[in-house]
Amino acid sequence: MSDPVGSEVRRVRTAEGLVVVLERFGRPSDRPPVLLLHGGGQTRHSWSGTAAQLATRGYEAWTMDLRGHGDSDWATDGDYTTDAMVEDLDAVCAEIEQPPVLVGASMGGMVGLVSEGSLRPGRLRALVLVDIATQLEQAGVERIVGFMSAAPDGFATLDEAADAIAAYRPNRPRPSNLDGLRKNLRQGGDGRWRWHWDPAFLSGKSRDGRSDVDTLGDAARNLALPTLLVRGRMSDMLSLEGVAAFREQCPHARFVDIADAGHMVVGDRNDAFTEAVVDFVEQLDQGEREEMAS
Repeated sequence: MSDPVGSEVRRVRTAEGLVVVLERFGRPSDRPPVLLLHGGGQTRHSWSGTAAQLATRGYEAWTMDLRGHGDSDWATDGDYTTDAMVEDLDAVCAEIEQPPVLVGASMGGMVGLVSEGSLRPGRLRALVLVDIATQLEQAGVERIVGFMSAAPDGFATLDEAADAIAAYRPNRPRPSNLDGLRKNLRQGGDGRWRWHWDPAFLSGKSRDGRSDVDTLGDAARNLALPTLLVRGRMSDMLSLEGVAAFREQCPHARFVDIADAGHMVVGDRNDAFTEAVVDFVEQLDQGEREEMAS
């Protein structure tokens, strides 16, 4: 691959038999690889800009469609629990071949937290939680679930979908180019556009005891790897009280509060978000190099 920001798609089969889709940006190097996990209802394409920028800095960046999302298989049993997604990471980390820095937004961050703090400690190199911690604001959670479940019959056109997103995120301009939106929807045989995720994701089976505040608190206290918490300053999901609680549970965690961004930090302020991640990963990389040289 001659172009450092080119990408290639890979399909990986998990132990359960599901095929999950990865996309690799850049090439392997002596720097730590970065794995980016999207939030609920999103796809790997949410990370394309960040992944490309990481690749230009010399990092191998991987994006992933979590089970039931994007081009990855749907779970035939409707199991979209955090535990199931943590299990899927076994095959993904084997494909990457070395422990990655996991950057997880919302649901993707929860997968990283539970993986490293409870089920698979030592599998990751570092953890970046994006607008997700151990205590969430219920009003924000309900707003997201309401948006995701608001159009079960889909949209007649991409413009209708763009209008729905604009109403949900009034602080961001409505996109005039809908090419990016097309990647997050699929067109059915009836011609209607539906979100690119399994509707069963919103069922009761997608939730388990891992979302309990006390359980997540225990996971945070168990984190021993370098950790960064990134919050959108206008977030209705993660309050400053939630940040304080997490930093008490995980005192070594760094914290960045990004102005003019809500829960969708990556889309609201991709430039500032990417710089925060790059700075964290570069400091991690430099620290490891200095430790090896000493």
